[in-house]
Amino acid sequence: MVTQRISIVRVLVGTFSLWLLLSSELGARKFYDDDPLQKVPKPLNVEKALGRALSEYYDFFHHTFFTPGERQPRTKLIPAQEVNTLGEVLDSNWYTNRHYRNPMTLEELARGPGRENPPASGGPLKVISAKTEGVTPGFTIEDERGRRYIVKFDPLTNPEMASAADVISSNFFYALGYHVPENYILYFQPERLTVAPNTTITDADGKHRKMTGQDIAEILLRVPQDPEKGYRAVASLFISGKILGPFRYYGTRSDDPNDVVPHEHRRDLRGLFVFSAWLGHNDAKSLNSLDTLVEEDGLRYVKHYLLDFGATLGSDSFIAKSPRAGNEYLFAWKPAAANFFSLGLYIPRWARADYPHLPAVGNFESDVFEPEKWKANYPNPAFSNRLPDDTFWAAKKVMAFTDEQIRAVVMTGQYSDPAAEKWIADCLIARRNKIGEAFLTKVLPLDRFAVREGRLAFEDLGVKHNLVPSRDYTVQWSRFNNDTEQKAPLAGETALALPRLVVESGEGEYFAAEIHGEDPKKTVTVYLRKKSDRVEVVGIDRTW
Repeated sequence: MVTQRISIVRVLVGTFSLWLLLSSELGARKFYDDDPLQKVPKPLNVEKALGRALSEYYDFFHHTFFTPGERQPRTKLIPAQEVNTLGEVLDSNWYTNRHYRNPMTLEELARGPGRENPPASGGPLKVISAKTEGVTPGFTIEDERGRRYIVKFDPLTNPEMASAADVISSNFFYALGYHVPENYILYFQPERLTVAPNTTITDADGKHRKMTGQDIAEILLRVPQDPEKGYRAVASLFISGKILGPFRYYGTRSDDPNDVVPHEHRRDLRGLFVFSAWLGHNDAKSLNSLDTLVEEDGLRYVKHYLLDFGATLGSDSFIAKSPRAGNEYLFAWKPAAANFFSLGLYIPRWARADYPHLPAVGNFESDVFEPEKWKANYPNPAFSNRLPDDTFWAAKKVMAFTDEQIRAVVMTGQYSDPAAEKWIADCLIARRNKIGEAFLTKVLPLDRFAVREGRLAFEDLGVKHNLVPSRDYTVQWSRFNNDTEQKAPLAGETALALPRLVVESGEGEYFAAEIHGEDPKKTVTVYLRKKSDRVEVVGIDRTW
């Protein structure tokens, strides 16, 4: 399978979308002068975008019993889109390259999406709305500076569990490249809470009425309290812009002219499978996403967020995570049949996992974790469409986190028990290593190509992360016709040093170097272009 690459400018902007559909028939070039792009072009202005709500029950049944979106066919697989000619996701209103492209400091990793807007440490916190129904009570508050936050609490049985998971995972997802809200650990005494005028709640009988201080007191009875610090919660700063509701993991928004790539074919959403498996984000679904209409420099466009990470790591928000979570869908015929026909005697491997007796951790482990078999709560079209180069793209970003960096991010959860902090960090380190073993080995994991001192240089991530010993490579150089995509082999040129013909080539000439390792099916073809007085890497194709 050869991964196809497209120049992103032909996908994202206005009439270029139509050009993309016709390009193969018109004999379009493989590379253009602006390849490889690092950032999407300036978006088209969005005059109007409609808000939408999504039923949780509908979403579950729709994805469990139907197959929304375009799925991978048996032949001629659909490669990821929204990538540049190097196979990298570009900076956009969906995604921004961060830690892997430009390693972040420990301070930057701990800072996450921001640390400038925590709730005021003093003064009243006005409750402007409240969630009293269900198992996860919470408030919407406004501090004395007028900043608004959604406040969510830990369950009585597991203090610190959900709040720590929410903060830690939001910081990881931010470093991995996604747009996420600013989440803060908040401690407060109950007397700081006041009810804003005209705040209403819905009582047990379904009637709307004015909220009172007694309602706040009743909500606080259902959440844990620290004798010294008061109540602990996670405070999520309101996301700017007009709230439009969640995005879907398939299709596109009909009211957004910039949204032209079906979401099930986006690499940043396909690769999210790997990140979710690492962090135990089994609740990765549309309802835990958000589209907003923002304005910047007089231009309005839709920005896409991931949010609500209280059900990551060992937390399921209101209880400790079930051992089943991440291992089976909420509903699946095969495991149900196995349990039925064995009269309940069949015990899957994941049910034998050992968990710590640490309430702040919940149920999180690494021993029985199998990255390739990990599952969200129910099928996700983008996850189902993932290919080896999608999981490679994501796995290399997970492997870029050192032990020290992982521990620094885990510290942002502010666990009071050092044993809980250590357990979470140790599990994430072990799960990271398993992700590398599972996904970096599915392709020839060469990356960071460049021309240095007259040679084609790269990083072998398999060797770097001790997945394989040092290995030899075979190279076949060719002249590449950018219009017909035909290759003419250069006889005798099988080293990583640039052939003389490449060095002495004219402006705009193209060449290809096909690199093999020990497995003949796994190759990386690197395309180079002569530009001015240098040779530059312009594209990459992978087979597996």
